[in-house]
Amino acid sequence: MGALSKRAAGAALMNNNLSLFACPICQESMTIQEQGRMVCSANHSFDIAKQGYINMLTHGAASKYSKELFESRKTVINSGIYDEIEDKIIELIAPAQTVLDTGCGEGSHLARIMAEKKGIGVGIDIAKEGILAASRHYPEQIWCVGDLAKSPFAKSSFDAILNILSPANYEEFKRLLTPGGCVVKVVPQSRYLHELRAQLYADSDKESYSNDQIVARFKESFMEVNVKRVTYTTPLATELIPELLEMTPMGWHKKEGAAIRLNEITIDVDILVGRV
Repeated sequence: MGALSKRAAGAALMNNNLSLFACPICQESMTIQEQGRMVCSANHSFDIAKQGYINMLTHGAASKYSKELFESRKTVINSGIYDEIEDKIIELIAPAQTVLDTGCGEGSHLARIMAEKKGIGVGIDIAKEGILAASRHYPEQIWCVGDLAKSPFAKSSFDAILNILSPANYEEFKRLLTPGGCVVKVVPQSRYLHELRAQLYADSDKESYSNDQIVARFKESFMEVNVKRVTYTTPLATELIPELLEMTPMGWHKKEGAAIRLNEITIDVDILVGRV
């Protein structure tokens, strides 16, 4: 698929789902122009990139996440170690037709989830490198560089909002939910990647982890909350160890030359489901 056709395909997908968008500057409705840009009635304009994504940031944004991190994240997610979490999310959002993944990174979770269900997925991340990778690998969904603090989406647009191991904006989530919609937030539990934590943080207070504050804040933000713990230990191929170290902030603290030896890894998370 050439550069022009990727832009055209992205523009067509956005045009078919224009009601999801609102200008991040003035919240007016949007149209797609032939030149490959999204424009609001007040004439604020956002270009659709040749790769098929749209950049709707209203300010500069520095990201500490590199192209290499997102490629590693894609490799690890597509290895299947998060399959049980993704399967549970698919079950939880089964009726949803419009799904927003906030902090989507390079888009692998959303793409895998939407491959199993009907509807349209939209991924948003402040990191351009992540969205660039998402649009390259998964053109079936809509990808947007943007900041939920200056949201590019219309009120009551999404049946399900995903927030997988990333920061949240609960007030904006509630504004964006359709009536009866849900927010699905995935947060680490105490044994998440504990084999890695044990080697990187041995004998320090970082060897243990608690999500109590995050869970408490989620419960304060939604009227109805269900919590489902998903925990399992899965084999880890040797070649995935450097990829895992690259994608997780834990790995950034590895001492030069320190050897990490893993043949399995524990996935242990809480899946929080909130309704307004």
